Amino acid sequence: MEEFYALELIRKGKRIDGRKFDEFRPIEIMTNPISTAEGSARVKLGETEVLVGVKIGMGKPFPDTPNKGILIVNTEFTPMASPEFESGPPGEDAVELSRIVDRGIRESDTIELEKLCLVEGENVFSTFVDIHIINHQGNLQDAAALASIAALRNARLPKLENDKIVRGEYEKPLPVVFTPINVTVAKVGDSFILDPNHHEEKILDSKLSISVRDDDRICAMQKQGRKEIKFEDVEKMVDMAMEKSKELRKLL
Repeated sequence: MEEFYALELIRKGKRIDGRKFDEFRPIEIMTNPISTAEGSARVKLGETEVLVGVKIGMGKPFPDTPNKGILIVNTEFTPMASPEFESGPPGEDAVELSRIVDRGIRESDTIELEKLCLVEGENVFSTFVDIHIINHQGNLQDAAALASIAALRNARLPKLENDKIVRGEYEKPLPVVFTPINVTVAKVGDSFILDPNHHEEKILDSKLSISVRDDDRICAMQKQGRKEIKFEDVEKMVDMAMEKSKELRKLL
């Protein structure tokens, strides 16, 4: 019933919660809520809530990038966040969300991974971005991406002694040089909306998650939904994402 009402309102140029089509729900960002992590952030996007922790370890670099550190993004969906989530290994939705966040960070060159190399081909810092969904009320992509970049911007490299990490002691900040912002633009009929809530997500034709770097460079895009998106619509969606990314970046 709520979904039908939301659809009827959008057709009339309105939204179920009274927002404008290009308006986000209230955003709250808390940095470093996890004292034992190298960096962390908690983001509330309306009732959607995401917690991200950054842990830094050491490991062997990938063979094709022997002089670069490692970045790994994982997402955990728990039944406490939504009755739609099930216990067990990460499902398709969790894997896709991790990929969206990972691609935005990686393709924007957010972290200077070369500076995480300790011994080329042998030992590098590994950065793990762990995303935990606290409450799912729509638009997990933007909430998770915002929490991830906030956590990375506050992350610190741990101190090393005799080639071992000393937990709780830090040497310098993680070398973060860019702040990519993910903005998801949803299409419902002929209308485009930002930050769809849980009810609106159920009536979408399609949506496009767009990662925008500080210099307005488009770093990554991920399409979801059952219907195709015309090229001229992609241009409109990109323009909306670029404009809104500037507003969100100021919150950090």
